[in-house]
Amino acid sequence: MAFLLLAILIFMVPSSNASWPPSPGYWPSSKFGSMSFYKGFRNLWGPQHQREEQNALTIWLDRTSGSGFKSVKPFRSGYFGASIKLQPGYTAGVITAFYLSNNEAHPGFHDEVDIEFLGTTFGRPYTLQTNVYIRGSGDGKIIGREMKFHLWFDPTQAFHHYAIMWSPKEIIFLVDDVPIRRYPRKSAATFPLRPMWLYGSIWDASSWATEDGKYKADYKYQPFVARYTNFKASGCTAYAPARCHPVSASPYRSGGLTRQQYRAMRWVQRYHMVYNYCMDSKRDHRLTPECWESFSFTLWGCLEMGPPLYSNIDASVRSWASNAPKDRSKVGTL
Repeated sequence: MAFLLLAILIFMVPSSNASWPPSPGYWPSSKFGSMSFYKGFRNLWGPQHQREEQNALTIWLDRTSGSGFKSVKPFRSGYFGASIKLQPGYTAGVITAFYLSNNEAHPGFHDEVDIEFLGTTFGRPYTLQTNVYIRGSGDGKIIGREMKFHLWFDPTQAFHHYAIMWSPKEIIFLVDDVPIRRYPRKSAATFPLRPMWLYGSIWDASSWATEDGKYKADYKYQPFVARYTNFKASGCTAYAPARCHPVSASPYRSGGLTRQQYRAMRWVQRYHMVYNYCMDSKRDHRLTPECWESFSFTLWGCLEMGPPLYSNIDASVRSWASNAPKDRSKVGTL
């Protein structure tokens, strides 16, 4: 009930006419050099559905197969990015992915950090899904930590840069250098710490990808094509000495985001986020304990707004939230 209440409060806030996020003021992608595909990656599956041309990698899915690739080296932290262009038209059921994982090293008990583009139907936008799995939460009984977005641009018209910045303290997801999500380490149980490889793929996920499986891949529209270029993978490999310092998505060597970056992230989450697992009242949040902390601080921030929002909150929820710790630094960190 409490999560449903917060979702209602958020959607009561008036919308904005702004069509583009505020400048983040810092562009981490410019701090890391690009590399060719074959310098840092190899084909993982579907080699006949993959080709490199004009410094771009093209992979595609048809009725016979999809395709995937994997970095040569595992990493324990770093900045991982690629510029990606998606296929227009009917792509329901199709997933185009760019992600970190150690599934092959730890089958059935793996970690994963995802950027996934969920295919769509005619006239509907792609959904960009970010997700984090920790120590098997993506195996068997799935415990996802999804946040989903409809982008402020058409990702089929041009290449845009998508990135994951992963350090021992936090995971930051970025689109064209705009942070869209920050997932902080709150405990070892809710944060991936084991080395991971960088992957990309295109595959058929008709059972769930588009409106929970309502729309399936239709192969009369094949092939489904995705193009990747401007690959970046910089950081501490699994073989680097302990003194290797994690990279940062901000000017601060210690990590975190600047106020300007936070402002841009809040804009994206306010106007373009379409799903947040912590706000889903159907989820069992005992399995995602980080949500309780985030919820209490966010609701406390809503209470500070005063009437009319405060007067609409049930008295028992007001009492519960008023007793929550009031550490402003934790507000909006998910």
